[in-house]
Amino acid sequence: MNCPMSSNGLLNEFSYLFFPNVCAVCGEELLQTEESICLRCLYKLPRTHNFSEEENSAEKLMAGRIPFERIATFCVYAKGGMLPPLIHQLKYHHKPAIGELLGRLYGEDLRGSDFLKPVDMIVPVPLHPRKEKSRGYNQAVMIAQGMSDTTSLPLSVGNLVRVVYNPTQTKRTRTQRWENVRDIFKVKEPQSFAGKHLLLVDDVITTGSTLEACGVALHACDHVKVSIATLGEVF
Repeated sequence: MNCPMSSNGLLNEFSYLFFPNVCAVCGEELLQTEESICLRCLYKLPRTHNFSEEENSAEKLMAGRIPFERIATFCVYAKGGMLPPLIHQLKYHHKPAIGELLGRLYGEDLRGSDFLKPVDMIVPVPLHPRKEKSRGYNQAVMIAQGMSDTTSLPLSVGNLVRVVYNPTQTKRTRTQRWENVRDIFKVKEPQSFAGKHLLLVDDVITTGSTLEACGVALHACDHVKVSIATLGEVF
């Protein structure tokens, strides 16, 4: 998904390209103790805290499509806001540290909550190996790793896999997105997930088609429960 960029966002992109030790949001120089995002911007991140809100907008979006326990998003995703440039840097400018940092912050928010208590394992949405090789990493894995670091929940990478390389989802309708991802995920060792409550992690919910397709694959395992956590949701 391409993230809309404001003129300030584009300016910060150039700053980050030539001066990597600047904040990915505001473009100000980072202190030695700061990582990817300055403390001022971290403090201003528009967190939703909707993990404590049943029937939040993400849950309404996915209702009736796959069985799920809970769904939560970390921050408000809004054009001209703070999250889009962070996601853009994470996905398209080789800044995996942003994913890990946001994942750690999200994990700190969720730690000890009723949302997280029943979860047994974190499972990132996989990329096709060809796409992951091209990007250099899977952004969902970076986010999930950060969450695992702060929650101490085990991380499963490589069991849920993407078996079909298909075109980008950008500019596709909801129906086209579903047709584009249906049957492209599978679980290699279903017994490893059997009886588990899995937390499926991705960067942003757009139409929910990718998460839906992952959920279908996960529910092919015996007695699996699925919750979902993403950094944002596009309205």
